[in-house]
Order: sequence, then C-alpha cells, then structure tokens
Amino acid sequence: MRREVHAEWTKLRTVAGPGWLLAGAVVLTVALSALAAAVVSCATAGCGQDAARISLVGVQLGQAMVALLAVVAVCGEYSTGMIRTSLAAMPRRTTTLAAKAVVVGGLTLGAAILAVLGSVLAGRLLLPGSGFTAAHGYPPLSLADGPTLRAAAGSVLYLVLIALLSLGLATAVRDSAAAAGVVIGLLYVFPVAILMVPDPEAQRFLWSLSPTNAGLAVQTTVDLASLPIGPWEGLGVLAAWSAASLLGGGLLLRYRDA
Repeated sequence: MRREVHAEWTKLRTVAGPGWLLAGAVVLTVALSALAAAVVSCATAGCGQDAARISLVGVQLGQAMVALLAVVAVCGEYSTGMIRTSLAAMPRRTTTLAAKAVVVGGLTLGAAILAVLGSVLAGRLLLPGSGFTAAHGYPPLSLADGPTLRAAAGSVLYLVLIALLSLGLATAVRDSAAAAGVVIGLLYVFPVAILMVPDPEAQRFLWSLSPTNAGLAVQTTVDLASLPIGPWEGLGVLAAWSAASLLGGGLLLRYRDA
C-alpha cells in the first residue's frame, strides 16, 4: 500500500491541475463565505439567522473544486492511456483505488481545513458589521463554541467525503467530461430537482437522501428540529454515498478493466 500511495502522490504532484484546483477550493470557499457574511443582514435581535452556516456557505462552491480534483486524479490517466501502465505496475486494482483515495482525501483534507478556518475567520470579522452582534444575540463566531466547532469540523469532513464520492464516480465513468457532468449534476442539479417535487413529505424524504442536502445539515446550528435529518446523521448519509461510490468504482476497476 505504501508503494501505491507514493506512486499516486507522485502522479498528482507532477501535474499542474491538482494544485490549481486545491488553491481554487480554498480561495472560492473563503471568498463566497466572506461575501455572504458582508451582505447578509440581522437588523433586529432574534433575527433567526444561522451565523455559523452563513460563514460556511462558501463550502457549497468549494466542493466543485475538490470534486474536479478527484475527476482529474482518475480520468486523466484514462484520457492519456497511462492507466494501462499504472495497472501493469500496480496490478492490485482495489489497492490502487484505495491509494488514490488516500492521496485525494489527504490533499482535500488539507485544503478543506484552510478553507473552513478562513471562512470562520471571515465570518468573525464581517458578521458584526452586518448586525450579528452580542446585542442581537450573536456573540463573535468562535470555534470554542460547540455548535460552531461541529459545523466547522463537519464542513471539513463534508469536503473530504465529496472528494471520495467523486473519486468513485469518476472511476466508474472514466471519461473526464462525463464524470464531471455526473458529479456536478449530483451536487447541484439533484438538490434543485428535489425542490420541484410537489409533495412536502416526499420532498423531505428525498432531501434527507440527497448527499449534498443531507451532508450540509452538519453546518446548521439553530432550529435543528426543523431539519429532515440531524447534522451527524446527514453526514452519515453522505458517507454512505461515498462508500457505495468507491465500492462500485472498485468493482468496475477490478472486473471491467481487467
């Protein structure tokens, strides 16, 4: 396993794309979070806004970058034909996929920590100017606060799980454009489609099964009872999606690409 991880790390660090995608994930996440914190308003006490979730809204944009990182990590080899060389050198295919998951997950973890810390800092600095003050019932955003820490840590795990979900899907699809389309559709189109379901109960059920909607529930720190699924349970749904994706991708890599 150590040899496979080193090989996958060497592949990713010797091409320019992954570095730019990781940087983009950090920059876009913090930028959108800072924008949201600057434009949102809490004019009166008890305005009902979720300060932690507002400061972490950029995760919804940064996830696209980590998803594309996973697609590049897999499909780049298929597009150049290098996958045949990789599988010849590392014939244990499921181990090869596991090594990719370790490298992509590790890189995403580092970028996610920076992105989330930057977003929380932006929220701490900008939200008071938007009315989120102690007088309105909002102390300065701090990781010392349990719900805020859970939202921040959960957001880091969310991005890692999105990368692993995308890695499994990319392994199954193999084509860069098709894999990117499937992943982006799952992350952004599926949640919008759920809103078009007319039955409220069916809508809540589908919401709780959506990897993004359920996973992002971990960011919520107020009015938890109104959620279709709890914060950690929602992250568990995303973890199940990621595990199923990697399992399916691993089986196809082992038998289809033999």
